[in-house]
Amino acid sequence: MSKARDAILTLLDKRDPGKSICPSEAAKALSPDNWRPEMHKVREAGRALSDEGLIEVTRKGKPVNPHTVKGVIRYRLK
Repeated sequence: MSKARDAILTLLDKRDPGKSICPSEAAKALSPDNWRPEMHKVREAGRALSDEGLIEVTRKGKPVNPHTVKGVIRYRLK
């Protein structure tokens, strides 16, 4: 498993059911002082987790296609 994938799942596991995280939270968990370069890995891991049916990618609270969405997104467990 990748570190980005682990970070996403760990953060989501700590949230109340139905609550979401911002991908930047996972990136900051990986590298608090230099998190922006981690965003690509986190978004890639988020797409993979969504494809596996483990998480939902949302925009404005609604599920979206992680491969085509633009802008601000969030992750939540399915």
